[in-house]
Amino acid sequence: MSAQAGFIAERLVRWADELGFDAVGITTPEAFRALPYDAPSALDRYIAAGHHGDMAWMELHRERRRDPGTLWPETRSIIVAAASYAPEADPLAILHEPHRAALSVYARGKDYHDILKSRLKQLARRIAAETDADVKVFVDTAPLMEKPLAAAAGIGWQGKHTNLVSRTHGSWLFLGAILTTALLPETRSRGDHCGSCTRCLDICPTRAFPAPYTLDARRCIAYLTIEHQGHIPREFREPIGNRVFGCDDCLAVCPWNKFAVASREARFGARPETDNPPLAELLTLDDAAFRTRFAGTPIKRTGRDRFMRNVLIAAGNTRDPALTSLIAQCLTDASPLVRAMAVWALARVAPADTLRAEANTQARYETDAQVRAEWDFELTCAQGLSDSKSAIG
Repeated sequence: MSAQAGFIAERLVRWADELGFDAVGITTPEAFRALPYDAPSALDRYIAAGHHGDMAWMELHRERRRDPGTLWPETRSIIVAAASYAPEADPLAILHEPHRAALSVYARGKDYHDILKSRLKQLARRIAAETDADVKVFVDTAPLMEKPLAAAAGIGWQGKHTNLVSRTHGSWLFLGAILTTALLPETRSRGDHCGSCTRCLDICPTRAFPAPYTLDARRCIAYLTIEHQGHIPREFREPIGNRVFGCDDCLAVCPWNKFAVASREARFGARPETDNPPLAELLTLDDAAFRTRFAGTPIKRTGRDRFMRNVLIAAGNTRDPALTSLIAQCLTDASPLVRAMAVWALARVAPADTLRAEANTQARYETDAQVRAEWDFELTCAQGLSDSKSAIG
């Protein structure tokens, strides 16, 4: 290791701070493979158990994901940079306001991919200029396991909720990586400091953690409301509550958050249109309005149809008849995802006779099998309830 490399590593911390990062560390492909909990094997078990759901890209690029050295064989060092997005207020307070949409903290501001990539490129250019080495920048754009890499680089450790935890920044960190041909001194990895705490596991509304350090994405609200492309299984709809995009529960209860401070810049701050808006506003969004409202945010990448699916679940969970007409308008939406959840939501806010009246005008023309199944199920339930009331009377 040259004296220049050590000098560059020292300056790296200052450069990262100047560019708006809150932590930075250095590791290598060899150090990543030597992590105590064997991240590559954990990935194999995760995929074998089907815990990745319909995120087929995880299995498709598994071999490259298992070893960062295969992504770019010339890599000698990996620099991981982290930026805090710690909220100023309790993100779980919105769960007590069922008529407003709970949007995950990370999605309330500008898209972090764009912000981090810009800063990482500036950092990479400084490294390249000082070392004459090649560099490549990644922010969720390649099959890299950023969280284990960050753990190997000493930024934190993967907690029982599988997210990165820092003793300084809690569970609120965005991550990006720079691969380089420069050989730089590694920063020391840190041990696990979760202890006997199980708060993140206990609070999960859908019991998505079959064991500590193991997440079944198929049960995770963040996955269901963001990544999952199909209909959300019935068993998870009520537990979703008003969580329209993502879920912060397991992150927000981490005890290490007590040392985290709100992001030092407004770069990740909430915008008015993403500051937990009323559900009634969101129920009226067509594709153009959705794109305009959420331009430049992570929410836009999910697409209007999946977002509306989530909004309708939240609307149904209010049990508020005042939302009946707004929900009923979605029964004729072009998307089967939206129509199906409109049926489910309508059955929860409207009386049975209203449901049957809508079925007479809408269900008979429905061609999608899954939407028809929603109609059949809800009408059967409504009839059963009516019969039960008649018997009691």
